[in-house]
Formats: sequence, structure tokens, C-alpha cells
Amino acid sequence: MKKLILSLLILASYPIFAQEILTVSDVTRGAYRFYSETFDDITPLSDGESYVALKDGNIVKCSFATGEITETIIKGYYYGFEMSPTEDKILYYSIYQPIHRNSFNTVYYVYDLKTKQSEALIESAWQQQATFSSDGKKVAFVVDNNIMLKDLESGEITNVTTDGKINSILNGIPDWVYEEEFSFNRAFEFSPDSKKIAYIKFNETDVKEYVLQYYNQLSSNYDPESLYPINYSYKYPKVGENNSKVSVHVFDFESGKTQHVNLGNDTDIYVPKIQWTNNPENLAIVKMNRKQNHLDLITYNTKDESTKTIYTQSDKYYIEETVPQSFVFLSDNKSFLVESEQSGYRHIYRYGMDGKLINAVTSGEKELTKLCGVDEKNKKVYYIGVGKNPTQTALYCTDLAGKKNKCLSQNDGTNEAVFSSNFKYYVNTYSNASTPAIITVNTSDGKVIKTLETNENVKKAAESYGGTNREIFFWKNSHGNQLSAYIIKPADFDSTKRYPVLVVGYNGPNYNYVNDEWEFGWHQLLAQKGYIVAATDTRGTGRKGSDFRKCTYGKLGALETEDLAEFADYLGSQSYIDGKRLGIWGWSYGGFMVANAMTRTPGKYALGIAVAPVTNWEYYDNIYTERYMGLPADNHEGYLTNSPISYAHQLEGKFLLIFGSADDNVHPQNSMMFAEALVQANKQFDYMQYTNRNHSIYGGNTRTHLYTKMTEFILNNL
Repeated sequence: MKKLILSLLILASYPIFAQEILTVSDVTRGAYRFYSETFDDITPLSDGESYVALKDGNIVKCSFATGEITETIIKGYYYGFEMSPTEDKILYYSIYQPIHRNSFNTVYYVYDLKTKQSEALIESAWQQQATFSSDGKKVAFVVDNNIMLKDLESGEITNVTTDGKINSILNGIPDWVYEEEFSFNRAFEFSPDSKKIAYIKFNETDVKEYVLQYYNQLSSNYDPESLYPINYSYKYPKVGENNSKVSVHVFDFESGKTQHVNLGNDTDIYVPKIQWTNNPENLAIVKMNRKQNHLDLITYNTKDESTKTIYTQSDKYYIEETVPQSFVFLSDNKSFLVESEQSGYRHIYRYGMDGKLINAVTSGEKELTKLCGVDEKNKKVYYIGVGKNPTQTALYCTDLAGKKNKCLSQNDGTNEAVFSSNFKYYVNTYSNASTPAIITVNTSDGKVIKTLETNENVKKAAESYGGTNREIFFWKNSHGNQLSAYIIKPADFDSTKRYPVLVVGYNGPNYNYVNDEWEFGWHQLLAQKGYIVAATDTRGTGRKGSDFRKCTYGKLGALETEDLAEFADYLGSQSYIDGKRLGIWGWSYGGFMVANAMTRTPGKYALGIAVAPVTNWEYYDNIYTERYMGLPADNHEGYLTNSPISYAHQLEGKFLLIFGSADDNVHPQNSMMFAEALVQANKQFDYMQYTNRNHSIYGGNTRTHLYTKMTEFILNNL
């Protein structure tokens, strides 16, 4: 389940006195005023001094040293681009047609930097996932589930595969559940010498289909087609059901032949990543078992077609979904880096190609959150890790031997970094609870040499509405766990008064909702109306080690609900809070937690709003659910006892259930079956279905209607 973190929602915190009055339209239609300006899709160039990025829709070239735009390469409004490895061409697109959450069809153009001319990649067909070959002379892409190859010099197009078929065979692109839960969109890779292309084939034939219905408005002219809904059918493997059968293949351009990689007899496996090593004859393949608690890194030699397992990783519970994406093969062709939780905390380790551990590159109780890059020339590794506390992140540098670790970040809050190709510079993006993104160019030792953006206009816009007034704090549950939290108070807060509180959160596995970063939006609107908004990260969330993260295994919702109940008690004990006027709301996994809080701990919260909630884990997809709950055959009791449906008869308080009728992620089935259980338990509740809307519930006036609905429900009932 993707953590639906509402860039759509934008919340936050900053102490200033209210001036203008926020409206729902301000935080839905006018939300862009509170977004930080950034440079998107930064691509460092080989000279080590420049990078290419998207700025206001334009593709521009910038200097690392000065941060200035030195050239506007292509002017217009573009959604994405890719620079060729030879840096003489750019792939770009300006329109797209969404498929699932992150995948889309588009029309690609190739821009030649020498001739300053653009040319369509192909005519009269939607394309997916176009990318350059290593030598920049070819582009591979997917059309109708088949991989195609275009020679940019001759214009010749070759079909790499021909058996692609909707709801049956996908070549080079993942199926729905892989895209959603393993977070990748392209399943093919060029070899380093540009002579071969490796790809994953997904055979969905045995995967059951889920059908969503879309409805058309009746037109003024009689149209019989609009009388009936349109059925959209797609492959969606629920818990315990069949997955796509995956296979790995290598296509040789010169011979035109395709090799099939032998991954063993077990077909009930996952292949979340393929990646060429620096040797153009060796392909690396990540293979995981169905339970996702064992991983093998296998190398396939294209010359003799042999396979070899060079690394394995096992866990008592599960291996997090981002780990399979994290292998970095070093240019010595003798070693690689991998992320692992073997110490109890997530860190980087260096292994030899023989599978033997060389050394831990990072260590300690401050976990790695992202590997930024490896400067092999100077034997340095740059990474983002936990800062002074779990709500913060910082940039660190260490050596490959793991002996010289240093924090480079100068400000406490949330930090991200993109390095130049020679690691001489990096662009740092920093924000905290009271500061929108500050973007700087730094030298590799952390020194700021240029400030590119301060977003003062964004901060002033927030201040004109009273600021965010968000304070981060920590509290302990009855088990002695220190939990991160925040509270947003009205700008005219009076400690002698007693305020109603709305608690918000997500609380899903390995996800942190309480972060020391810039956010502003609907929660500030509620604060203006006299409400306090609060949030806490419960057990099972991230950045505190494997034991804390995986304690919820097999019983999603149980410990988190217990923590939310104790958080209600904690808030109610504060002199300025009215403990009888506590509400809670959440979306997706957060909606699941609202349904739990309102039924499993009745009376703790007087109001709940659950948006697009999972209500029974058997209704959700198998990769996500089985990772955290185990196989249903092994944990039937866990699935049953951790469904809010089982506790519908215990609902107390005012409850609003919201979902989209075309949610291809958390199906409407979840909300409908929970509603049915509430009806049969004779529990009164409010119910809102948004026609033809997906998991994000947006489009046209939808988002404004949604937040108006929730605002009025809170004002009338809390």
C-alpha cells in the first residue's frame, strides 16, 4: 500500500498571529501558494560542474557552483525528461495518460542538442518507459505490453517482444501489484555495452480480475451508451491468490535471439529487480520467496548461461520492500554495497562478489534512510540517515571502510541531497516545521556556497493566515516506547481554555507521519476555527530499528490502536484539552486506523472520519499484506481479529466513511462491507461515495467537496 501522503493535503506548523481567514478553497484549489519552489528531476552532468533540471516546466541547464540557470534547453511545460548518457540528446514528454498510480502512457520526443531539433520517438501510438541505451544510440520503450527498440541513427525499429497482451502478458513493465508495492515502473535494462537488453516478463493469465464500474453523465442528446456503466477489468491478486508468473530474459541485438534465465522450479516467487553489473556479461537478479522473508542475489552469465547466488538475506519476519532496490555494484568488479537490517538497524554493508562480507559501511542506532551516492575515487559514501531524533533526517559522509562517519547537515530538520557526478558539489533541500524549503549548493564537505531558493513568499503566505503553530514533541506509551508526535494550536491559543482535538495519522508499517518538515493546509484551517490538531507515530513506524518496526507483524492494527487509545488519554490529561471532544481522521492505512480506533477502543474518540480505508486485509493485495501479515493459511486468526469489520458492533460516536467508487488500490469492497457490518449492527453513521474517483479522490471540484464535507462534519459534531 503506498503511503498516500497527501501532497494533496499539505499540513503544517508555524507560530504567527492569524490575519486572513483560510477557506477550504484556499487549501485545495489555491494550495500551490503554500508549496515550496524546487528544482525537479536534477540530472548531474559528466563535467561535474553542471546539472539539468525541470524548472517551471522548462528543461534547463544550471551551474553547481553558482546555482544559476546557464541555458534554457527546451522551453515549454514538460512533465519529465531523461538525458542520454552521451549528453547529446534528451527524451522528454509533455502529455500523459495515467494507467495506475505511477504508470502512464505518453508520447516521447527526442531532442538533439546539436541540431536543436525535436522528433517524435514513434508516430501514432502511446508509449511507456522510454530510456536510452548506454551508448546513447538507441531507445527502448514499451507499446501495448511489448518492448520495442529504435536505432536513433537509422530510425529502424525492432520488436524485442511480440507476445504482449492486455491482462495476460506484460513485457518490460510491471503488473499492478509490483508497481504499487515494489515501487518501480520499468522492468527492462540495457547492458553496459548496449548490445543486450534484459527484461522481466509478467504472465498474468492465472491472476484473478477485479472489475470497477465507471458511470457516464446522460447527455442532452439521446445516447444509449451512457445508460450503462463501463466495466474496467484488471488483474489484482488479493491475499492468498495467484500472482503473475515472472521470468527473466535477455535479448541480444546482434543475433536477435532471446535467452531465458533459469531461476529454479519454484514459480511462486518475486523478482523485484534486475540490474546489470559493470561486466556486460553479468546480469544481477533479485529473487524473493512468497513470504518475502528471504532474498537471493543471483548473477546470470550471458556467455555460458550459468547462474550463481552471490548473496542471501533472511529475516524472521520480512524484508522491507525498498531493500531489493538497493544494490550498488562498484567499479572494481569485485564488490557491491547492499542495505540490510542484520544489526537490528538499517545500514549499508560491503560484500565481495564471492558473497563474503567485507565490512559494515554504516552502523549504530541512527538508521540509514537513503543512499545518495558513492564517490569511488575518494572512497566515500554519502547517505541520508536519521538526524538528532526520528522526526529529522541529515546528510552523512563515511568512507568505504566505515571508519570516518561525519554529519554534513548544518540545520536540524529534513534534509535531502543530489550530488554532482564528481561529488564536488551537492544540491541540498532543507526544511523544518517552521521553514519552507531552503535550497542550497554545497561543496562535498557541507559548506554552503550559494543559496538557490528560500521560499520566503511561501512562508509569508502562511504567516498571512496565522502561520502553522506546529510543535513536535515526544511522549511514552505504557510499554515505555518513546513516540514522536506533533500538535497544532490555534494562533490565539489560550492555555486557560479547553479545546477540542482532531488526531490525524497514517501509522502504517515503516512510515513516519510526524516529520520535522514544512507543511501547511487544511489542519491550519481547523486551528483557525478553534481546534487543536495532533498526530503521533505509533509502534510499527520507521526509523527506530527493526524490533520497533516489526513488532506489528501478523497483527496489523492491534498495537497501533492501543497506542492511539493511549494518545487519546495523554491528550485528555492536558489542562487545555477537552478530553470528551477528541476526534480522529485518516486516509488509506490511516482510514483503517480510524475504523479500528472507533470500534476496538470505543469511547476514546467521539468522532472519526475514515477515508478509503482497508477494513479487512483479505480484501487487499497480496504483496503488501502478506509481507506484514504472513500468508492467510498460516495466520487466519490474525486476519480475522485485526479487521474492523469484526468490531463493527462496538462503534461509538459520530462516524463518517468516505471512498471513491473507482478506487483500484483499496477497493470500494472494503468500505461497502464495513458499511454493511455497521448496518447489521444497527449503528448509525455517515457515508460518502465519490463517483468515478480513485484512491486519491480528486478531479474537478471533488477535492474541494471532500474537504468541505469533512470540515462541516467536524464543526457539527466535535
